[in-house]
Amino acid sequence: MKFPESWLRSFCDPQLSTEALAERLTMSGLEVEEIGAAAPPFSGVVVARVIAVARHPNADKLSVCEVDVGGSTKTIVCGAPNVAAGLKVPCALPGAVLPGGFAIKPVTMRGVASDGMLCSARELGLSEDHGGLLVLAPEATVGADLRDALALDDAVFTLKLTPNLAHCFGVYGIAREVSAVCGAPLRPLDFPPVPVTLADRLPVEVLAADLCGRFSGRIIRGVNARAASPDWMKRRLERAGQRPISALVDISNYVMLELGRPSHVFDLARIHGNLQVRWARPGETLKLLNGQTIELDAEVGVIADAEQVESMAGIMGGDSTAVSLDTTDIYLEAAFWWPQAMAGRARRYNFSTDAAQRFERGVDAATTVAHIEYLSRLILEICGGQAGPVDDLITGLPARPPVAMRTERARKVIGVPISDDEMATSFERLGLAFTREAGRFIVTPPSWRFDLQIEEDLIEEVVRVWGFERLPVRPPRASSPMLAQPERERSISLLKRAVAARDYQEIVTFGFVSSSLQSRLGDAAGIRLLNPIAAQMDVMRTTLWAGLIDILQSNLNRKASRVRLFEVGRVFHADASVQSGPLTVKGVHQPLRLAALAYGPVADEQWGMPSRPVDYFDVKGDLEALCGAMSGELRFERAAHAALHPGRSARILLAGQPVGWLGSLHPALQQHLELANEVVVLELELDALRFRELARPGENSRFPPVQRDVAWVVPSELSAQSVREEIDRALAAHPLGGLVTNVRLFDEYRGKGLENKEKSLAFRFWMQDTQRTLNDAEVAQLMDGIVSWMGERLGVRLRSGA
Repeated sequence: MKFPESWLRSFCDPQLSTEALAERLTMSGLEVEEIGAAAPPFSGVVVARVIAVARHPNADKLSVCEVDVGGSTKTIVCGAPNVAAGLKVPCALPGAVLPGGFAIKPVTMRGVASDGMLCSARELGLSEDHGGLLVLAPEATVGADLRDALALDDAVFTLKLTPNLAHCFGVYGIAREVSAVCGAPLRPLDFPPVPVTLADRLPVEVLAADLCGRFSGRIIRGVNARAASPDWMKRRLERAGQRPISALVDISNYVMLELGRPSHVFDLARIHGNLQVRWARPGETLKLLNGQTIELDAEVGVIADAEQVESMAGIMGGDSTAVSLDTTDIYLEAAFWWPQAMAGRARRYNFSTDAAQRFERGVDAATTVAHIEYLSRLILEICGGQAGPVDDLITGLPARPPVAMRTERARKVIGVPISDDEMATSFERLGLAFTREAGRFIVTPPSWRFDLQIEEDLIEEVVRVWGFERLPVRPPRASSPMLAQPERERSISLLKRAVAARDYQEIVTFGFVSSSLQSRLGDAAGIRLLNPIAAQMDVMRTTLWAGLIDILQSNLNRKASRVRLFEVGRVFHADASVQSGPLTVKGVHQPLRLAALAYGPVADEQWGMPSRPVDYFDVKGDLEALCGAMSGELRFERAAHAALHPGRSARILLAGQPVGWLGSLHPALQQHLELANEVVVLELELDALRFRELARPGENSRFPPVQRDVAWVVPSELSAQSVREEIDRALAAHPLGGLVTNVRLFDEYRGKGLENKEKSLAFRFWMQDTQRTLNDAEVAQLMDGIVSWMGERLGVRLRSGA
């Protein structure tokens, strides 16, 4: 919500500075997000009157103007097409400094001396209009400082309103809050009815009581749609972020911003027959005021005439009945639309409007007729015309059941012994009707308060008015015992630091992602959102890869060549077996996972090593380093995944249980995402990394180790992991197997000397005893046993010369 401070103070003017007022608003729950100025800094600009205009002798598009700047006359060369004698315009005098630091000096333009500059609105930073000079009101005082004449030092507040503050989506509603928290008087509103000089009515039928609770409207004939909006109205609209369009549209927008009341003005001549307020029918379409044509369904409310849908109820009007500069007869409408009938409707079509934002939170249903009268008065004063009677159809208004608040409960929640009289004062300032009983208040919420429903709501109102800033600051008083932390369990924070130490950067992404991308990543069954915040965020994520890829693309668009990312977060799977609990949601399984992504060179460019792209084994090595002593229990099993390269993907097993996936993105997916280089991704259950084996002390041997190399010829389809696991079994079965301290694969060979479907795997064995030096006989006995075991179990043979 954006508005100028002067507009607020016209209703309630507390004796506070701008900064103090902003602080009081924030402390009352209306957070002031920003305080800006109505105009950027400039100086030396005054109100001037053009006395005479002559054509420049040496330039067809320039004029030589005689200008009265208040007490003196100056000659100024001007190129604006709308300059004319008698106009009052801004004039930057020599020495003036315009926005951006542009300084004005006397100059000679095509042989004619110019002693200043006549300014457009864009040159002063007031708007983007650069079609000509900014024309000021005839009553502006010549020679007055322009900042004073246009109140350009007026502060502009931007409030960050929470959804429960529906009554503050208008300047008057905010003024009501200021009056309550500051104690300053609030100027009451008065909307006397306009004279009714016509008998014309437009019949309206409300067919959906669950859509519209109240519908008010009237006909006004003979309006001049070409009439200019008053300068004060346009100034307030501009400072509230609205672009003035035409008098009829401006009046509707002005009342919405001032009172929080959206309304709509129909061109009466374009309405065919009577109006109906109903739910849309399947197959109906509507071209909106923004030019978008949408297909409607039975969950969207509409206003229709005898031939077609004319408006999307409470959201946006239709193009077919939009007012234009040629409009002479109008139908003015103000209604109460049920918030539950408005919620999420605009977002379904990927847009939002000021009207929808207000109606889905709740708009006062008791003031439709009064606000029609206010709108009518402004239209008749600015555009002229004759007004007919107001039609007011009521199908049902929101109930306002009384809410009880126990005083002792309020004092306990607030933590301060606020007296009953102070609580009563808070309710009186807020305009809440109440009755006092023994130990409690019974409060009847007013029609404009949709947020007062339970006892805690009233407690909040009491402390808001009493003052959050008055609450004492006390240190917490609670026992804080040190909890036992198992040594083999790593905290999530410690694990994140370990991943970051491997040269990855942590990211935090949304829990909802694009369904199209998620389906390409192998899961099309994500939990779909009913009201997504954006079209590309319509399902809950089932993998963290979608967020990593999105951030990767963002970095590549900014010319990053090397990207290494990781994220720790929850994924969401539909699971009927999950029951509701303190940390669970019924039907949704939410495991914690860690995912990583690597793209580009394996290291930053440097002289110490040649540049090469990151590959599967680099990320596999990072994972093994994170597992530490548990890396011996990691297994990487060849398996297919829809999102991964068929020949560069593996299922990760820990202690025989699948815990995640590792691999390069599938070439088809990489091409679809327009990624130039290979992308290696990893994802696994977080618990697989959190628990680790503790280091065990062992005796260091003083005796030299013995090394032996063995190369086996094995079938090409037999993995090195399978051979390595069989070696472990052989060592466990051999009586001397405990002498082997390490086994490592150091070579793989395919080619000359081997069959087409064979390969050679060479392993190095380290043997050592802590009590003695090993002799050749026992080393030979051990190695012969291993070779014999491997031949019997796997059918492999020694490579010739090994």
